[in-house]
Amino acid sequence: MSTLEQPDHKPEQGRDVCCDEALAEIYLLLDRECSAERDAELRKHIEDCPPCLEEYGIDDQIKQLLHRKCGGDQAPVDLKERLRASIRKTVEERGGVRLSETELTIEQVREGSDGS
Repeated sequence: MSTLEQPDHKPEQGRDVCCDEALAEIYLLLDRECSAERDAELRKHIEDCPPCLEEYGIDDQIKQLLHRKCGGDQAPVDLKERLRASIRKTVEERGGVRLSETELTIEQVREGSDGS
């Protein structure tokens, strides 16, 4: 994914995110799948790091192009789940970040006119 020549670039003094983390999480950021706090940390790094900003811009353009060319088509649910799992695994491997997800299901129960 990355065209950067500094894959192990560490955070500078005062930075919370290194390039590896930012690049590993770019698609989570683009898809708005980060917490608000993590989103802010990643955006701060990307704004202050020209190579990461360039990579973010390229990935954003690719995503927009795919959306335009495949607009309206919905991927099957199982494909989306496999892709999310693959992205999460890549983020964990490249960025050393552990992601967790909680699923919540809410059902609305309507009572009939006879109280049942």
